[in-house]
Amino acid sequence: YFPIIEEELQAAGLPLELRYLAVVESNLTIRAGSRAGAMGLWQIMPSTGKSAGLEVNSLVDERCDIVKSTKAACSFLKYLYKIYGDWPLAIAAYNCGPGNVNKAIRRAGDSTDYWDIYPYLPRETRGYVPAFIAVNYAMEYATEVYNICPSEAKMPGLIDTVMVSERMHFEQIAANMPITVEQLRKLNPQYKLDIVPAHKKPCAIVFPMNDTLDFIAVKDSILEYEKEKYAKRMETAVVLQTTYKIRSGDNLW
Repeated sequence: YFPIIEEELQAAGLPLELRYLAVVESNLTIRAGSRAGAMGLWQIMPSTGKSAGLEVNSLVDERCDIVKSTKAACSFLKYLYKIYGDWPLAIAAYNCGPGNVNKAIRRAGDSTDYWDIYPYLPRETRGYVPAFIAVNYAMEYATEVYNICPSEAKMPGLIDTVMVSERMHFEQIAANMPITVEQLRKLNPQYKLDIVPAHKKPCAIVFPMNDTLDFIAVKDSILEYEKEKYAKRMETAVVLQTTYKIRSGDNLW
């Protein structure tokens, strides 16, 4: 994921070292979730994701979209640095929120030195900035100092994106192309139920670069493959995943 993350950091004018925040946040696990409801490489909360323009619903969670979630994380980090003008404070605020950092600053006699406010931060955040520093060191000197060498990534080196405007299931795609459902899930983790819900608006599907032309060539066959069966399954998934906001006076009936 680092080449994609680095490209977004450079575009936002942010330090490339911030790529290691994703290691601290999620151990580079694209669908990592927390008990508090954070999700993805950057552990973005639902409210933060929606305010950043990410789609978060029962079928799609763009907090797991590597490019869109990284853009959102960059935007938030840039906002935090603008507030504090100090990266340790901005990184701490990314973890626990500006409110907690501001409270710690007041308790530390208005000091804006991270180590002065350290005792007043939430316990998790106290370890967060040191962990970020440690990961930077470990990743930069892994080979030189510890003789730890990166293994070859299982993900394809080159990928491409195709926009579609018809709803389809990963199983329909896999049945007509030399790609597995598991590969599609890894490349498109934002689709929670293996459904590309493009019936309302166009959606993007990521493929290995060599497969994009194949998809375009067999797209009609994909849409027609066991059409009624998958239409029913996708419609059922949409109905089962519908959420309802409770109002005063409601009961289970």
